[in-house]
Amino acid sequence: MISAIINAIKIIFLLGFLVLIHEGGHFLVAKLCKVKVNEFSIGFGKAIWKKRGKETLYSIRIIPLGGFVQMEGESEDSQDKRAFTNVSILKRIAIVSAGAIVNIFFGIFAYFLLVSTVGLQFADPSKDTILNRIYYAGINTGEFIVSIFDSLKMLFTNGISVEQMTGPVGISQIVVQTSGFANYFYVLAVISVSLGVTNLLPIPALDGGKIVLLIVEAIRRKKITLETEAKITLIGFSLLIALSLYITYHDVIRILT
Repeated sequence: MISAIINAIKIIFLLGFLVLIHEGGHFLVAKLCKVKVNEFSIGFGKAIWKKRGKETLYSIRIIPLGGFVQMEGESEDSQDKRAFTNVSILKRIAIVSAGAIVNIFFGIFAYFLLVSTVGLQFADPSKDTILNRIYYAGINTGEFIVSIFDSLKMLFTNGISVEQMTGPVGISQIVVQTSGFANYFYVLAVISVSLGVTNLLPIPALDGGKIVLLIVEAIRRKKITLETEAKITLIGFSLLIALSLYITYHDVIRILT
């Protein structure tokens, strides 16, 4: 019973923390760009906690599998000068990409802490400096990002199959199997970087897909209508849900066999 509670806390904290820093990235850059944020939420579904700030509603919702930053004019027409659609394209790209960038930089920071404590022994105690630790943290993060793209390349060249991919259930299993803080923190860093890189892929419904639409808007010098963007996002979201369910099915099969 106690181990089940601990495992649940591990999973909920990891998901909640990664969503918090991801959405926090969107939120902070939106504020810096003077964009009005109507709601900042961790989770989806029914709200279990709400607090009204000066202009933003902060909430925690019952399903901890994501979150959102609802900006003025993002999903509806708005004449407010501070609406998302009324600021420059560069500011919008900065806001959209901020969440993924925060995830990746957290991974570098986490690797730095691990290198500084348990991860690396320098042959010459004098190469052991803060700069060298940052360097190796960046190298570790970069190598992992390259491995993610190698896996994606193999996915499209039949090197690996979709069945071999890991979804939410598989990730939860990995988190549960961690032992000790260092191991848990390492998995947290890996998943954070994976989340950041994945979100920057040019797929509708992901941050990368939104960035592509903004680039298209800049080239056309004409705003893409909210209706068109909504249709593209819905198609991408539907495909991602279908893929997620398929991967989850194989995650469960692997766990049970």
